[in-house]
Amino acid sequence: MDIDLDYERPNVETIKCVVVGDNAVGKTRLICARACNATLTQYQLLATHVPTVWAIDQYRVCQEVLERSRDVVDEVSISLRLWDTFGDHHKDRRFAYGRSDVVVLCFSLANPNSLRHVKTMWYPEIKHFCPRTPIVLVGCQLDLRYADLEAVNRARRPLAKPIKPSDILPPECGHEVAKELGIPYYETSVVAQFGIKDVFDNAIRAALISRRHLQFWKSHLKKMQRPLLQAPFLPPKPPPPIIHIPEPAAGEGRGPGALFHEPLCADVVFRLPGGHQLFAHRVYLATACSRFYDLFALDLGDETAGGKEPAGRTKSLDAADQGCLATATQAVPLRPSQSDEPLCAPRMPRPASGWGRGIVDVQQERVRDPVTQQEKPMTAVYLEEPVQLGPFKVVLEYLYTGRLDQPQASLMQVAAMAELLEVFDLRMMVANVLNKESFMNREITKAFHVRRANRIKECLSKGSFADVVFLVDDGSVPAHKPLLLAGCDFMVAMFGGTFRESCAAEVSLPGTNCACLRAVLEFLYTELFVPSPDLDAMELLELTNRLCLTRLQALTEQYAVDELVRASLQQVEIDAQVILYLEMTQFHNALQLAAWCLHYICTNYNSVCRRFPREMKALSPENKAYFESHRWPPIWYLKEEDRYLRMQKERAQEEEEALRKQHPRSKWCFWRPHQPRHIS
Repeated sequence: MDIDLDYERPNVETIKCVVVGDNAVGKTRLICARACNATLTQYQLLATHVPTVWAIDQYRVCQEVLERSRDVVDEVSISLRLWDTFGDHHKDRRFAYGRSDVVVLCFSLANPNSLRHVKTMWYPEIKHFCPRTPIVLVGCQLDLRYADLEAVNRARRPLAKPIKPSDILPPECGHEVAKELGIPYYETSVVAQFGIKDVFDNAIRAALISRRHLQFWKSHLKKMQRPLLQAPFLPPKPPPPIIHIPEPAAGEGRGPGALFHEPLCADVVFRLPGGHQLFAHRVYLATACSRFYDLFALDLGDETAGGKEPAGRTKSLDAADQGCLATATQAVPLRPSQSDEPLCAPRMPRPASGWGRGIVDVQQERVRDPVTQQEKPMTAVYLEEPVQLGPFKVVLEYLYTGRLDQPQASLMQVAAMAELLEVFDLRMMVANVLNKESFMNREITKAFHVRRANRIKECLSKGSFADVVFLVDDGSVPAHKPLLLAGCDFMVAMFGGTFRESCAAEVSLPGTNCACLRAVLEFLYTELFVPSPDLDAMELLELTNRLCLTRLQALTEQYAVDELVRASLQQVEIDAQVILYLEMTQFHNALQLAAWCLHYICTNYNSVCRRFPREMKALSPENKAYFESHRWPPIWYLKEEDRYLRMQKERAQEEEEALRKQHPRSKWCFWRPHQPRHIS
């Protein structure tokens, strides 16, 4: 259909709407949103720019634009003609102002200069070319008022001036200028699709009301209202921050492989034929191989059954006194020992068949530590002649890491050693490598780690093979130094350095409890966090901060957030707990949980302040300033909502007064004032 046919259609009002304003305030995007129904993301709006020349051509030839130009406002059919203009101040725009019905004057809510130019440049220009044309003031880019300005500046076009928080204009500034100029004011956001219909519908109303005064004979314009008030825009509620769980750090702790090559805190020494010896850790060997588990468990059983000499036992005599002792024992009977413990004879070595294949004997000896060079008691395991150093070292490394890294030339020797020590998983892996089926070893390695994790949990619960005891506020927790060294740098520094805790059997950890320490130990042993019912998240966060366990700290923060959300869904009040968590988490560097608490208080600011005014006043000035700038709904929305309700009430009173003046009862023919009757 031809454009000019709309001028000939009866009762169809054609409106020429001219859009003016500074460069890059959003004029063309606003027109595209109305004429083409264009919906764009904030990144597309910031990273691209549509030139005005393209827009003018597009409005002239696009059929969709012509169809969307027809609308009905207050029961009046209209055909809207949108005219885009250049924002340069020095260019001539008189061709656009000619025969205009309404002018939409735009400025950016993120550019104070554009609002200043409204009064100094644009309003005088409009009044010069079309003095009787109504004007509508529009604040564009409303979404920048609540957006993350740092992300916005990163997404903007190169060489674009960054937007500062002080550049964002509140609604009061636009209302003041509109009141000073005597024109209506509206705000829009193309990103949020807010205010677009309000702007052009009310611009049409302003144009038709002005036309009604000149063309009073058009009866269909009598129902046209004056420009309506715009309800304030409530920004979307910001989503809660996501707790990011970091990946396990590759360099955190020593790791099983590093402990094998540098046996810090070793408690087992293997004596091989030829004078060779290898140091290892009982807990790693026992949790990886049933043969070693039974061996060391049996050794512990013998030790606790009486392998140690009692404290009250008589010291050995030298050779000079042995003769006197023999003479005295013939005349005087021996007195019983003063010790309460029974005397036990020294444990005799078992025969080779008692320890199984490959092992000659197991004894407790004082051995010099290969790392600290200090003597300490260790379990000495003597091996038989067939055991060779190279294959045996490969077997031990597999028991530490669960991997097979060995040249193919010695695989048969490794398989024989695995058969001798009953490490059947390793024997299967060697067979798969020899049969060129190495892909099957992945499942064996996975099963190895699952089995080890289960045995480690058993050792943690029973205290088996423990070599250190942590003393906490409500009791004691046995632990294993090798497993601690493998997963925590703090433990490496404490047990591997020159601190007195490195050789102590008991280590004091004040300020924590058994439940928190067990959760930390289970995480260091298995890399899994399984909270217990009696676990206090805040105490665990304090302990993880002391031990510098960032991954466990993040997992604890996620656990605390899940508990708070679950309680909130069950209609349990969590405001007091969130306030309590806030500054404690900030003090203990649990910044992700602190950010979640800040978000919760900001999004429930009014209710939290009403219920806990003293606690909110006692918060730090930094937190108070954050609440003022990030609270939801924001302060500018609450002020705008109050103003909107007040203006709506005033307008309703004005309309009621105008209606009363149009239909005065005193002019009715038979009207007489009503007199109330008094019933006696």
